[in-house]
Amino acid sequence: MIIPSPLVDALKIAHSSWHSLLVQGLEAMMAATPDYLPQLAQDQYLPTEQRLFAAFSLPLQQVRYVLVGEGPYPRAESATGVCFMDGAVGGLWSDERGGGLSKPVNKATSLRNFMKMLLVADGQLAPDNTAGEAMAAVAARARNTSVSHIQTLAEMQQKLIQQGFLLLNASLVFRSHVAPAKDAKAWLPFFETVMAGLAAQATTKPTMVLWGKIAELLSKLPVMREFPRIVAEHPYNLSFIGNRDMHQLFQPMQLLKR
Repeated sequence: MIIPSPLVDALKIAHSSWHSLLVQGLEAMMAATPDYLPQLAQDQYLPTEQRLFAAFSLPLQQVRYVLVGEGPYPRAESATGVCFMDGAVGGLWSDERGGGLSKPVNKATSLRNFMKMLLVADGQLAPDNTAGEAMAAVAARARNTSVSHIQTLAEMQQKLIQQGFLLLNASLVFRSHVAPAKDAKAWLPFFETVMAGLAAQATTKPTMVLWGKIAELLSKLPVMREFPRIVAEHPYNLSFIGNRDMHQLFQPMQLLKR
């Protein structure tokens, strides 16, 4: 069984330390569902621009956490191949008087709630007061102290990578005409194979951070017994803002500070 050449070409974006494992993962998919990848290679899917394996930019030995979301954003400008990083978002803070988070952040519900969770964890917002004047005051401080506060989503992504996060989706593709759960199921052999390789090669076992129902399904895979795990609701749920497990994980990382 030959892996379709467009998918092989897409491997170039990944760090070389992952290449052999990613090929093994694709071969596992071909063995499980021989028609899936050939059909995918002929189909329209997100992310575009051969960014299918963009999440694997971090060298394998530097991975300390594997953050698993559900799938790419369903918008071409937003889907980057990196979990949770919305390509349509530039600045994090509103430029408007009395504004809080920027309009693109507020449009990306999950990112908005993730930002608010970080601010609650850091003590900058109260758990029961994360909007309106309270949020505007935080944004004003962040804009006025840009030397010490990150200003863009790209900076946050870099901060997460520096902390050793592999920002991966349970399904690496989104197709408007295919149920996300169906694509996620097809990617399970890939995920299991690649994570087994990570467990075998990593100096220290990374922690799995699983968000949402599709990602939580991965807990049932035998390979997941190899990793410590933290499971939370998906950030599009408002309850995520007050999730204490997330506070405990992210507060020491100070992701919003330069």
